[in-house]
Amino acid sequence: MSSIRVLKNFIAITRHSSVAAAAREIGLTPAAAGQQLAQLEAELGVTLFDRNKRSLILNNQGRALIEPIQDILSRYESLGSQFRTGLSGSLTVGALVSSLMGQFGKTLDHLKDEYPGLELKISTGLSSDFLQQVIDGLLDAAIVTESPYALPKSIRWTLLYEEAMILIYPKGKDPSNLPFIRFEPKTWTGELVDRFIRVNGLEIRNSMVVNSVEAIIELVRQGFGYAVVPKLANVEWNKDKRIVIANPPRKTIYRRVGLLERKNHARTKITKAIEEQFRTGANSAH
Repeated sequence: MSSIRVLKNFIAITRHSSVAAAAREIGLTPAAAGQQLAQLEAELGVTLFDRNKRSLILNNQGRALIEPIQDILSRYESLGSQFRTGLSGSLTVGALVSSLMGQFGKTLDHLKDEYPGLELKISTGLSSDFLQQVIDGLLDAAIVTESPYALPKSIRWTLLYEEAMILIYPKGKDPSNLPFIRFEPKTWTGELVDRFIRVNGLEIRNSMVVNSVEAIIELVRQGFGYAVVPKLANVEWNKDKRIVIANPPRKTIYRRVGLLERKNHARTKITKAIEEQFRTGANSAH
């Protein structure tokens, strides 16, 4: 019978699609991680990944096992919880890099102090990518921009905080003479930027596309263009001597950031507590 370590190894490999990367996460050698995966497949009598020279691709059999194995791990981690105070166990969370510079980044320290027995495993990426990973069970939850599209019925999104979308340009330069630095249009934040442009009647003559809010802010600092970005909480905008913030000509648009999760999963107690911690942190900031 497979051990808890073997099951944790499987979940790590599903996240990374790589035995070597999974091994680094859980503190094994690649050879040991590969042997544990082979052991699990042998015991179950099925292959869980389609293999090629560079990576492992989770197949239908492997995908079907993610949620029950996550449930087993959650139950194991909760053993003895009645004798402990506070939250414990692990939660695998996807997060926008920009959210780590926003309210989420501010509350991480509070979470660590409040719940020392809670382990948060953070992976970064784009909101649209996280949705499928939450559906597949590769992530327990994700901190994402509100979707511009209807979500599947099995998925819940809970608002955590809002950030005003702001127009920024380099100090001492006329933005009308600069290119517009646009966030990747097909992403959820990109669609929000496009909405800001439409609502405020901005005329965009030429532009460059970047898929990182942080990179866009830095490019504006260096004078390469102007942009529309969320007003991140951890950026000291008032002290930044190289960036000017301009008020929207017509209407302020807000980026709503929230917790994306399956409606039924094994770690809902943890996600509920994290939502409360976010609200506490947001309220204390005002």
